[in-house]
Amino acid sequence: MIEARHLRVLRAVATTGSFSAAGRELGCTQPAVSQQMKALEGSVGTPLLVRSGREMRLTQAGEALVRHASGILAGLTAAEEEVAAIAGLRAGRVRLVSFPSGSSTLVPTALAALRAAHPGTRVSLEEAEPPKSVELLREGDCDIALAFRYEGAAGAGEAEEWDDLVIRPLLSDRLVSLVPEGHRLARAESVAIGELADEPWIAGCPRCRGQLVQVCAGAGFTPRIDFATDDYPAVVGLVGAGLGVAVLPQLAVESVRPRGARAVALEPAVRREIVALTLPDLAQVPAVAATLDELARAAAR
Repeated sequence: MIEARHLRVLRAVATTGSFSAAGRELGCTQPAVSQQMKALEGSVGTPLLVRSGREMRLTQAGEALVRHASGILAGLTAAEEEVAAIAGLRAGRVRLVSFPSGSSTLVPTALAALRAAHPGTRVSLEEAEPPKSVELLREGDCDIALAFRYEGAAGAGEAEEWDDLVIRPLLSDRLVSLVPEGHRLARAESVAIGELADEPWIAGCPRCRGQLVQVCAGAGFTPRIDFATDDYPAVVGLVGAGLGVAVLPQLAVESVRPRGARAVALEPAVRREIVALTLPDLAQVPAVAATLDELARAAAR
C-alpha cells in the first residue's frame, strides 16, 4: 500500500537530488527521509532510487511513480478539503499563485471580500509568471494559478496547454504604449506601434518581451531593446526618466504610479486574456470555488 507521506518524500528527493536536501525541504532529518524511502520501496516491491556515492537518480519505476505522484497528491488534497467542508468544519486553505500585476490589482480586492465572507478560509500567496505558475498548479504546489495568455499569440499550441485544467475567464487586458511625458506622442489619443519603430525600448517579462517582438514584427520592424526587466515599476521608471518607450498591459500600468510617463492607447488593439486556473478535482473544493468567485467579482469591478 502506497502512503501519501511516502509520495511527498519521493517527490522531494527527486526534486532536490538528495536525502539531506529533501529533509531540509520537508522539515525532517535525513535518516527519517531514508527510512520512509525504504518503506516505500518495500511497499512497491522494487527499487526506486539508485545511489552512487553522493549522487542519486531515479530508476524507471521511480520515474513512473514521481510522474503520477503530483496528480495523486492533488486528488488527496481535494478529497481532504471537500470532506472537511461536508463535515461542517467551515474552514479551508487555498494556495494562490499570481503574476505581479494581478497580485497588486485583482488579488487584494478578491481576498478582502473572501475574508469578510469566509473568515475561516486561509489563503497564501506566491508570485510566478506563466508558464511557471501553471507548472506549480500541475505539480500540486498551489490550488489556483492566476495566469494570462495573449490573444492569437501562439496558435493551437498555447490553446491546448490548458486543456486539462478548469479555466475561469476573468478579463481582457488591453496593452497600452508608455512614453515619457515630454515625448512627441505623449498627448496623442492613440498610437500605432509602427510610430515607435525608431525608439529605444524597455521590455518586460520574458513572455511579454516575446509578445512585444511579435507585435513589432507584424508592424514591419524589430525593436531595439536597451533595457529588459521583470519589474513593472522599473519599466515605468525607465520610461519616466526618458530612457525609452514600452508597451505594457493596462493592468500593469494600474498597479504602479507612472511618474514622468504617460500611457497612450495602442492601435490596433492588442489584448491578453486574464484567467484563473485550477485542477478539476480542486474546482469542487468549496474554499477554492469561493476564491474563484471572488476573483471573478474583483475583475468585473
